[in-house]
Amino acid sequence: MSTVRILPVILCGGSGTRLWPVSRESMPKQFARLVDASESTFQATARRVGDAAVFARPAVIAAAESRFIVAEQLAQAGMSADIILEPEGRDSAAAVAVAALHAAKADPEAVVLIMAADHVIGDVPAFAAAVRTAAVGARAGYTMTLGIEPTRPATDYGYIRRGGALLEAEGAFAVARFVEKPDAEGAAALIAEGALWNSGYFLFRADLMLAELEAHAPAVLSAARAALERAGVDLDFVRLDAAAFGQAPKISIDYAVMERTTRAGVLPVSFPWSDVGTWDAVWQVLPQDAAGNAVR
Repeated sequence: MSTVRILPVILCGGSGTRLWPVSRESMPKQFARLVDASESTFQATARRVGDAAVFARPAVIAAAESRFIVAEQLAQAGMSADIILEPEGRDSAAAVAVAALHAAKADPEAVVLIMAADHVIGDVPAFAAAVRTAAVGARAGYTMTLGIEPTRPATDYGYIRRGGALLEAEGAFAVARFVEKPDAEGAAALIAEGALWNSGYFLFRADLMLAELEAHAPAVLSAARAALERAGVDLDFVRLDAAAFGQAPKISIDYAVMERTTRAGVLPVSFPWSDVGTWDAVWQVLPQDAAGNAVR
């Protein structure tokens, strides 16, 4: 297995409005101490990729309004990162394009790990091991994702149908199809056939993701490239050019690339995972008393 380090990129531009009033515009959920009294999910995400033997110095792509929160929380976690600021949210495809361009400047074949800043993972060593395995598939030319083994017929997650086994990465499969959030009956049927939850974690070679974007979402790539080329440096932050970035179509990486590429792979994983997108999801990951109450 290659010893070349993986470049983690943490996306933390979301607002988490479903978790109001704890999560709000001035303090989005990824910066709040929702499930741990000692740290935010953003800090936990950063520490998750702190093993310098496996991971390179991370990059963070954040809303410009959150720049000082990002810097302060990284310092509190004892972490450092390249912080790239979005002048406005243009969904995940534009952010992934910026991440791939940023990585390619140092190494066109760098393996990039895209992570959300607001997920909770219950087994960090299992996560790191899964990333290392998925990175093998990424180096072989696939855009890999981690597929969570479902624990319930969830209707708040998308699903991934598996295809044939990938010979290049042990335990991984080709993606047969991405499925939008189903109803309860559809979720049960998907689980019965072995479908996985779509975690939103992606691993890819920078040069290959740029080629995918050029083929499937050239306007996104063009805007991201111009925004990065014209970026300014402000203290420790890189500010993407607002006029250029604003030209990026607002589309997710799932729609822009993952549902169109013929080189998508998925690695099934079973570690505890949640995107804590609702108060019910927060309750599920907190300790509960005999009456089912979770109190912090």
